[in-house]
Order: sequence, then structure tokens, then C-alpha cells
Amino acid sequence: MLNALTLVTGIAALLLAAWCGWAAHRDQPTKDWHFIGMAVVSLLAVVQLVVGIVLLARGEKPDQGTTIFVAYLLGALACVPAAGFMSLAERTRWGSVTVAAGGVVLAVLEVRLFDIWGG
Repeated sequence: MLNALTLVTGIAALLLAAWCGWAAHRDQPTKDWHFIGMAVVSLLAVVQLVVGIVLLARGEKPDQGTTIFVAYLLGALACVPAAGFMSLAERTRWGSVTVAAGGVVLAVLEVRLFDIWGG
């Protein structure tokens, strides 16, 4: 797996979490700029999914199994969009907290993906 892509995705997820956490601290809901940030992080997760599938198709294998690797890739892809949709339902500071939590979860998933691949 591309270590640089995993690192960039994890850092972007943590930056999104900090940004939304700051908004929650200021008692603000998620705004349009936050959704643009979520789109960027989600795009990185899509790129990571595509790269992971291409690596699997080329015959490379993760150390801890293909099934768990694909499951974590799909979870990483769904994490931030799910938090974003939940923040639309909760238009208070708790919507920002939800997105911040989604960013932290994605960062943890990135560490686990790195470990599963054999990094």
C-alpha cells in the first residue's frame, strides 16, 4: 500500500477533526466549508480504495488477509460521509462533534490499514 497516501489521509482526517472540534468548541454547527473539507478527506479515501484494489488485482497481498483489508478500506471510505450525513440531521454543535469523531475514527482506521498491509 502506498504509505504516503495512508499518511496524508490520516493527517487530513485529523485536521478535519481538529477543525470541526474547534467549531464545536465555539458552539457552531457544521457549515459549508466543513463539508468541503469532508469531501476532500472522502476523496482521499476513494483514492486509497482504488489504489488498494489495484494492488490486490496485481497480485500483492496484505500481511493479515485480503478480506480484513478490503473491509477496512470500505469502512474508511464510509466513515466521514456517514458522519457528515449525521451532522446534517443534528444542526447544533453536536453535528460538529460527530464529524470530529468521524475524523478521529478515520485516522485510527488508517493506522490499522497500514498495519494490516504490513507496514
